Amino acid sequence: MVLLRPLVLLLALVVSDLHCLPWFVNVSESQGPGTILQSFSFNCSSHTPTLELLHVQPPTTFFNPPSLTRWQGIYVGKMTLSSSARLDALTVNHYELQLRFTCGNHVMEGPLSVDVQRDPGRIQCAGRFASPAGEIIQVPETVTPGTRLYTLLLPGQGAQMSITSAQDPPYFPGPFSINGQGWLQAPSQGLKGQAQKVFQLQILVTFGQGQSCCGMLTVKVLPAPSSQVSFLQQAQNITIPENLVPGSKVVQVQARGFNMRYEILSPVPCRLFSIGRVDGVVRTTSPLELAQAPDAAVTRLRVKAFERLRPWASAELDFRVDVQSVNRWPPRCTPALLVTQIPETTPVGTVLNTFTCTDPDSPGSTLDYQLLFHSPAGAASLCLQDRVLEVNATLDCDTPGACFHHAASILVLDSGQPLMTTEVPVLVMVTPVNEFSPACVPRTFRVREDAGPHALLGSVVGKDMDYPHDSIEYSTPGGSATFAVDRLSGEVRLLGPLDYELQKLHRLTVLLTDHSQDQDPTCHRSGSCTITIEVEDVNDHAPECEPPFQELTIHTHLGRSMEVTRVSCQVPQEPQRLAFSYSIVGGNSRSQFSLQGAVLVHNDLMLGPSWPEQPHTYELLIRVADAGPSTPHLSTTATVIVHLVPWRASTVATSAHRATVTSMMTPLLVTDTEAFWQPEPWFVVVLTVTSALLLLALGWLLSRLLRGLAQVLQAPSKSTQALLLNSIQGTEGSVERFMEAPRMETPQAPSSVMSLHFDGRAQDPRTGRDYLFNTHTGARRWL
Repeated sequence: MVLLRPLVLLLALVVSDLHCLPWFVNVSESQGPGTILQSFSFNCSSHTPTLELLHVQPPTTFFNPPSLTRWQGIYVGKMTLSSSARLDALTVNHYELQLRFTCGNHVMEGPLSVDVQRDPGRIQCAGRFASPAGEIIQVPETVTPGTRLYTLLLPGQGAQMSITSAQDPPYFPGPFSINGQGWLQAPSQGLKGQAQKVFQLQILVTFGQGQSCCGMLTVKVLPAPSSQVSFLQQAQNITIPENLVPGSKVVQVQARGFNMRYEILSPVPCRLFSIGRVDGVVRTTSPLELAQAPDAAVTRLRVKAFERLRPWASAELDFRVDVQSVNRWPPRCTPALLVTQIPETTPVGTVLNTFTCTDPDSPGSTLDYQLLFHSPAGAASLCLQDRVLEVNATLDCDTPGACFHHAASILVLDSGQPLMTTEVPVLVMVTPVNEFSPACVPRTFRVREDAGPHALLGSVVGKDMDYPHDSIEYSTPGGSATFAVDRLSGEVRLLGPLDYELQKLHRLTVLLTDHSQDQDPTCHRSGSCTITIEVEDVNDHAPECEPPFQELTIHTHLGRSMEVTRVSCQVPQEPQRLAFSYSIVGGNSRSQFSLQGAVLVHNDLMLGPSWPEQPHTYELLIRVADAGPSTPHLSTTATVIVHLVPWRASTVATSAHRATVTSMMTPLLVTDTEAFWQPEPWFVVVLTVTSALLLLALGWLLSRLLRGLAQVLQAPSKSTQALLLNSIQGTEGSVERFMEAPRMETPQAPSSVMSLHFDGRAQDPRTGRDYLFNTHTGARRWL
């Protein structure tokens, strides 16, 4: 081994001059941890390079991550064996290591193939038999005497094996034996009745030059199986290509049974294939290159399936694996990629390109060309005639998703085995052409005349046969002060106020201009349409009454109705509006008034004691509302003050003779017109304060006057006192009448005024003399 290291270093220096991948290394199974498998040299001046081990196939921990050091301006990488490396050519004879070298943005990857070679000078016991725990096998008690139970892997030719442990009865039914081929055989007496027993056998292996090794083999005897193990599939022939990488799946065998395990019985050792012990998947363990290994063309495998807890319950399956040569090189085409641009008006039959392809494996062979569409799928816009790509149909881009980008590929197939193909990507970009002018349908919108600013009237819907169809801008030529059209959505909105009485109909011309529908962004088409806007009349003026305020005095007749007044109202702004509704909304406390259309009527139907004997004033509020179809219904309120003076007939009865004499007199109509004046609130306050001060001053003055008279006149006469008393009462009455002046608008007429008028005439039943009387105060005047 010491002599071999300089050879490895010399090999490393020679290989370090190689800068291409892949590498192939042969290593002896006798090499131990730290052995240098391969050295690499790299030039990387401007960056710090890295060398990585990506993966190992089959997976193992026998290899260290590669090291990378700088030496005399270059970087040297080394691949070494790890401390756990135990190479065994009989177990695995080929490893595939994938390496990656990175220098800045430059990345290089490649495989390192390690072939493990047998070392004739290295002789040792192999397998778990030679491990400290030894090998454990299980056999049924029904095994045939002398049957082969286990095969030991011999370390070399001429090895001798013997069982050194004791096999004395009665525990042992008979001795186990081992022959020169390493076969452990059952005792000649068999193992019947030895179920559940465990036999430990110490085996010694000796070979030339005084070398030897030993191992432990434990045999567990199990009861006879109660079920049969069988494969689900029958014998078959399997064909695989030679370019399968190590670890590729070949076939999966499955057997019927409980907790099955699988192993390859023949050939042993199997250099090209392995089987999963649990899943039964047969995989390749080394490259199947027929040029380097012609014997790999046909391999006959015998696979055994057995239950893990009862190994004697087993079945075997034979099948053949055929390795087929591979057609390695796909066709090569010119051009390798086609990207072109054509307008949508390109005529049918226009040639886009002619492809030229050859097969490196068989120059001059016939190739097959196929056109595959990717986007849109199944499009018929293009066709392939032999090797010529042509336009097959009209390239109409006015339908969503119809064209714009035709992604396809030319699939070229050779006639080798396996079939090799080459795919030439094709991208045909169809550019749009603005062919049609936008248009819209004339529409009519209705809007109320009281609509506020920015109110939405409707939308102008433009259509353009070019794609995309909604690429339209809206405008109004010359602008409009009343209406506006949204540039993108076509919404028509109100800008200024509307007046139905001034203009009932508006016409608006809307201009439509398309965009983004041609390869040339300056190419536009336009159209127009007229929008009619009808203004709906809205009741926006309340009625006005003339006069808005009336004050009337009427004399009622008992049991009769009479017309008081007529309410005259109209809408000055809309003289054609004549329909109104009238209703009393206030002041009709005794329900003596009613409306017959616009006429106010007094209904004096009250009889008996409840009939009012005194004049009364009513302040009526009459609501006048328009009653036409226009909405909303507006209203106004007219005020009518009615001074109601009832007629009265006097009836006088004599209490002495209990006789009643009734005299019916014709009523005398007395009309009293009073001026109504309603001062301002501040004036009432000032007048009240002034009146109070004046009363205080008069009181003080009278008190002084009375004191002076009391001093002068010691005994005043009755006439003087009466005169003084009358003057005082007259002064107080004038003051009271002055204080009552602001309240002339109250329903009751002032007493000072009513006392001056006599509204009735009667005859005294005793004297027969006629007199006038006041129904309010009861005053009389004799005639």
